[in-house]
Amino acid sequence: MNGLMMNTPLLISSIAEHAAKFHGDREIVSVTGDNPCHRCTIGEAISRAKQLANALGKLGLKQGDRIATIAWNDYRHLEIYYGVSGSGYVCHTINPRLFAEQLIFIINHAEDRFIFVDAMFVPLLEALADKIPNVEGFIVLTDEAHMPETSLRNVLCYETFIGAESSHFDWPELDERTASALCYTSGTTGDPKGVLYDHRSTILHAYASLAPDVMGLSSRDVVLPVVPLFHVNAWGIPYSVLMAGAKLVFPGPKMGDGEALYGLMDSENVTLALGVPTVWLALLQYTEKAGKRLDKLDRSIVGGAAVPRAMIEAFRDKHDVEVRQGWGMTEMSPVGAVNTIKAGLEKLSPDDLLDLATKAGRGLYGCELRIVDDGGNELEWDGQAYGALQVRGPWICSDYFKLEGSAGSHTDDGWFDTGDVAIIDPQGYMTITDRTKDVIKSGGEWISSIELENTAMGHPAVAEAAVIGVAHPKWTERPLLVVVKAEDQDVSKEEMLAFFEGKVATWWVPSDVAFVDELPHTATGKVKKIELRRQFADYQLPD
Repeated sequence: MNGLMMNTPLLISSIAEHAAKFHGDREIVSVTGDNPCHRCTIGEAISRAKQLANALGKLGLKQGDRIATIAWNDYRHLEIYYGVSGSGYVCHTINPRLFAEQLIFIINHAEDRFIFVDAMFVPLLEALADKIPNVEGFIVLTDEAHMPETSLRNVLCYETFIGAESSHFDWPELDERTASALCYTSGTTGDPKGVLYDHRSTILHAYASLAPDVMGLSSRDVVLPVVPLFHVNAWGIPYSVLMAGAKLVFPGPKMGDGEALYGLMDSENVTLALGVPTVWLALLQYTEKAGKRLDKLDRSIVGGAAVPRAMIEAFRDKHDVEVRQGWGMTEMSPVGAVNTIKAGLEKLSPDDLLDLATKAGRGLYGCELRIVDDGGNELEWDGQAYGALQVRGPWICSDYFKLEGSAGSHTDDGWFDTGDVAIIDPQGYMTITDRTKDVIKSGGEWISSIELENTAMGHPAVAEAAVIGVAHPKWTERPLLVVVKAEDQDVSKEEMLAFFEGKVATWWVPSDVAFVDELPHTATGKVKKIELRRQFADYQLPD
């Protein structure tokens, strides 16, 4: 027997309607290429999203067509999120930091019909234009006064494109499993792979993000998403923030500018900020030099890479800011775990709480976790056993776009294999010990490169660190620590290796240290281990 409840579909357009009705006067502040401080309200943004929907309806598009964006975080990009997905099309956000070959592959593979582009990225597309022949037109995200000269074909100005359209639009009643957005993995191994989200998965993920032990969002918050709108839908922020009715502050092209980020946080009273560790490194360096405190900021969600203990400590001790480490993947919409203090653990010592905060987090409802051994047998959550981390849930991909199971990323019983190696303790806190492809196996035993990196980052002279395995005639491979020194700091190899004493097992201590000016990064800010291994392929460890 079924229950007697209404079966209204979970649609992204319903967030728009709710936000406009209940939080229409909440502010959206944006740094853009044509305005250093644009201000509008949520209600105005939704009205403009409807104007966009009307304009898109005149382009001959059909449900499921892909519409791409190459753009920064600002109000126009937010309007596209709702105007495109709410109309039944697929919003395909593209990372402009990818290599040209990856951009060409992604645009052609997605079969994008139109691309919305920030004026800053017009030259990028001009260089690719003859290799993406199926794109029918380009819409530049600016007004007529700031339109760039361009050789792109069929170019439109965004403000002109939507300007004459009505702000009345009846959102279509879609099936909640209708595709809504498309993001591609960064393709560090092989071609990028497309993850196709639907309305239902997006709504459920946004609901989960609101919870107190996840992002804890409310209408009283002021949210600064430094994580890009082109990176896994900015971790769902465009949806969850409008659900809650919080104020939004968009940094536009100033994402990596520590001084600009501090200025926005201070002037707009930001309470919650989200970004990857490299972003917060720039912010912390600025505040240290300028002698400033993050007095308004309450908490920061940090993900995309392991968060160094020293960074968590700096936020806590110097700024009284709570760091919530999060873990997830493009394939997971992306949030799968967030680190908050579980009931009963509040009275731990400050050092023990800091140790706990360095873990990737504990699972949230809607994302099941398990770790398995090489034979696929599920392992205990005892804080000791480590194995391949697998997940399943309603906002986790069941396959990749156009690959039809050929990626081999899912188990026979329906779990997604993340490619991470993890330990889970009895309290449910997970620690990512490595990527499957990055794990260092020395003398038949695993060494966690992530734990070594986090330890190294605790040294005051270290700005950034990475650990890779290099060949060894006896032990098969041994860890090599690659270090970028902090500005105006110095440290020797001997001092660096001595720093590990008492912090990790003796046999884990790196066999050598290499100092470099910078580390290679992927387009999403992660250290590119594959490139590091290439650079040090012939490295000879000392005897």
